[in-house]
Amino acid sequence: MPFPLVTIAMPAYNEEKFIEACIGSVQAQDYPADRIEILVADGRSTDRTREILAALAEADPRIRVIDNPERLQAAGLNKLIREARGEIVVRMDVHCEYAPSYVRKCVETMEKTGADNVGGAQRARARTAFQRALCAALTSPLGVGGAGYRDASQEGFVDTVFLGAFRRKIFETIGLYDPRAITNEDAELNQRLLESGGKIYLSREIEVHYYPRDSFKALAKQYYKYGRGRARTLLKLGRFPTIRPAIPFLMVVGGATLLVLPPLWPIAPAAFAAYALATGAEAVRVARDLGPAGVATVWGIMPTLHVSHGIGFAAGLIRYLREPDWAPLEKLEATPRAQLRVV
Repeated sequence: MPFPLVTIAMPAYNEEKFIEACIGSVQAQDYPADRIEILVADGRSTDRTREILAALAEADPRIRVIDNPERLQAAGLNKLIREARGEIVVRMDVHCEYAPSYVRKCVETMEKTGADNVGGAQRARARTAFQRALCAALTSPLGVGGAGYRDASQEGFVDTVFLGAFRRKIFETIGLYDPRAITNEDAELNQRLLESGGKIYLSREIEVHYYPRDSFKALAKQYYKYGRGRARTLLKLGRFPTIRPAIPFLMVVGGATLLVLPPLWPIAPAAFAAYALATGAEAVRVARDLGPAGVATVWGIMPTLHVSHGIGFAAGLIRYLREPDWAPLEKLEATPRAQLRVV
């Protein structure tokens, strides 16, 4: 098969502990080295990230560092896409571990399926006991709503994937990432892609792993931000591809309604008990190999995911109904094909 030029697009900020290993995983790809360029958008890191990148770029001319003064991932990705010379743009996250076949499988899957964006499942790995429990919770449909991109056994067309590899030309049609999006920029972009008639494909053969949050506090903060980002996307685009992102919000609203309306107080204990029993049974199912402590941790993780996301969604609705912050999206200018093939 021909080997199209691939641009690795990697936003970064204060990643001195991870950046070298991540770049190393790109350099270890089994895709032809002369068909890969590596672009890093650094958000003006205050640690040694820039110093490490400078040394790596000196040793490997394929590496270029792009300044990202806005520091947001979405803004950095837009800068990388504008600079990209590849026909395919592969988004990478510094905190992930990529199989040596990752880039090659992205390209092959794109050619085989005709999709505009392809990716693999969001496979979680653990270093701590809490992360092991969280990895178990993330396999549960009750925990995360049965999102297809979290299931490593799934194969087929979906509504979103983890990270993603894009045909560069799609950004000429649907526009770039929303530069003001603090979170949920991937799902927002993929929703626009689907609404334009594009296709997204999830492949079992595209392997990438990441390490999830390692405490209840960090997890709650993460899912609160996710909820806010989801609400912003709903208000901006007017719809979701599926009802799944709104379910935690509806659960929180339902629970709050039971607590504040006296006529509903008689049924509130039964409703909350049913939730506790359902999440407890699911914790036993997905974490039984982790022992009693692991099951208990998963049981606590379930409401942390739901409540944090639901409250964040409510906060996002209030915030962005009052002050919408989105503007018309910039589209990528078409680049002559001959220029895309220059390395």
